[in-house]
Amino acid sequence: MDYKKAGVDIEAGYESVKLMKEHVKSTMRPEVLGGIGGFAGAFSLASIKDMEEPVLLSGTDGCGTKVQLAFTMNKYDTIGIDCVAMCVNDIACSGGEPLFFLDYIACGKNYPERIATIVSGVAEGCKQAGAALVGGETAEHPGLMPVDEFDLAGFAVGVVEKKELITGENIKPGDVVVGIASTGIHSNGFSLVRKVFDTTSKEAMDTYYEELGTTLGEALLAPTKIYVKALKSVKDAGVVVKGCSHITGGGFFENIPRMLPEGVKAVIKKDSYEVPAIFKKLAKDGDIAEDMMYNTYNMGIGMMVVVDAADADKTMEAIKAAGEPCYVVGKIEAGEKGIDLV
Repeated sequence: MDYKKAGVDIEAGYESVKLMKEHVKSTMRPEVLGGIGGFAGAFSLASIKDMEEPVLLSGTDGCGTKVQLAFTMNKYDTIGIDCVAMCVNDIACSGGEPLFFLDYIACGKNYPERIATIVSGVAEGCKQAGAALVGGETAEHPGLMPVDEFDLAGFAVGVVEKKELITGENIKPGDVVVGIASTGIHSNGFSLVRKVFDTTSKEAMDTYYEELGTTLGEALLAPTKIYVKALKSVKDAGVVVKGCSHITGGGFFENIPRMLPEGVKAVIKKDSYEVPAIFKKLAKDGDIAEDMMYNTYNMGIGMMVVVDAADADKTMEAIKAAGEPCYVVGKIEAGEKGIDLV
């Protein structure tokens, strides 16, 4: 008996590392010390030593049951972007710059080419966020997970000047809410998606729909938008972002209030932008009530920022300059902390 006969292929692990090295290398920042393969990822803090009062920010998340769709479509090059996005968007939402990222892949069996493809997506997400991929772990779980399945999670660390933390404490009536477009469903609510659509059927996922402009599978698997550069563009434009909300699990109703202080509410206008077709199809085919849709999904807006009304145009210009569509989606009014959807 040996480890390989027990279900863990050490040689496959070595091959995975070999295949992913170039992807990891493409994410490097000057602060990274050493290379892949060490026991810990080393990241120099010399670049932030001149900050007045640096605050470290962290975020950890995964892709949820969206990975099941990757199994069905046999497409593994984008799910890593989702994993990175879910972590770095939360850091950016607090005003921070993501510095580095680590991934964790648990699988029933290590297929080196597939693992390297997954990591290529992680590396792409890191490049979009400006973060270094400093390490990770691929763990085989024979007998615990099916051989063709995996799960993916990650962890990111960022930094921000304490005085530049986005806390929401200065939000006041009259402020404007600007929404930045999403790429679709992102990485939340897929347990409900899988009840509406047969995501285990390759034929169903490969079906083209005119209203979507693509196949159902491609629309559902579209990677989560990374908002780091758009938010940095707003900051570089000299705009003070008073509040920021990453619209993830819980949709509008759970996430928007998280950025609000007591005594104010966000009034969001549903007709301020066009809800993407994938949400309309999901609601129609699943007979899902409108409130439930807004309580589960981003509905086409993946990030919301609150700014002074005088800065609304400048904010929009900065976001568009970063290549992202955006809309004035609402305003702040006095009232009980929460959201009015009108």
